[in-house]
Amino acid sequence: MLPSRERLIVALDVPTAAEAQKIVADLGEAVTTYKVGMQLYTAEGPQVIRDLITSGRKVFLDLKYHDIPNTVSAAVREAARLGVSMLTVHGAGGTKMLRAAVDAARDGNASLQVLAVTVLTSMAEPDMNEIGIQGHVMDQVARLASIALDAGCAGVVSSAHEVKALRAKLGSEFLAVTPGVRPVGTEHGDQARVVTPAEAIAAGATHIVVGRPITAAKNPRHEAESILLACSA
Repeated sequence: MLPSRERLIVALDVPTAAEAQKIVADLGEAVTTYKVGMQLYTAEGPQVIRDLITSGRKVFLDLKYHDIPNTVSAAVREAARLGVSMLTVHGAGGTKMLRAAVDAARDGNASLQVLAVTVLTSMAEPDMNEIGIQGHVMDQVARLASIALDAGCAGVVSSAHEVKALRAKLGSEFLAVTPGVRPVGTEHGDQARVVTPAEAIAAGATHIVVGRPITAAKNPRHEAESILLACSA
């Protein structure tokens, strides 16, 4: 069981390093791990990661690598050199790509955890059907999670709606990182499969990713501490 403080990952979904630094300063010691995604990484590059790690924070690099195995392997190797703690690849990349990512992580940084994205939390069944994937969201999540864990990934990224079923099917020995987490009373934004922090933890999530409800709050630290309390309840 992880301490609640290690379960919370705050998403730095902002366009500049200055805005990210302000969020980190506002949150102080309440938060230890931050997600750097496509927006911030594209705007500021790897230096923003170096700065976070130098300040004593952990980085969850969420770039969702999905390419041929050699390209993904090379990208993961560079991420390992940066010192990130966790990163994402797309489970839909298949076994060869996933194994290449895991092998590159082990070679570069034995503690780096590779997580496979299953089905984006912005997607529901009509969205899957549109791109040719028939059936229920849960079926696709379970299929990709099983492939990813067999390939050596440390865990998966999915909605908390699927975590309980994944635990029943695949056991407890993997990380379950859940975005699409919204405290009671907050807007869902572009998320389709949403749960509260307490619901996510109760379902079996090891980590929750929260962005706008914290970063856009009038008092980000207070909001983060409220979520941490919910995680430990």
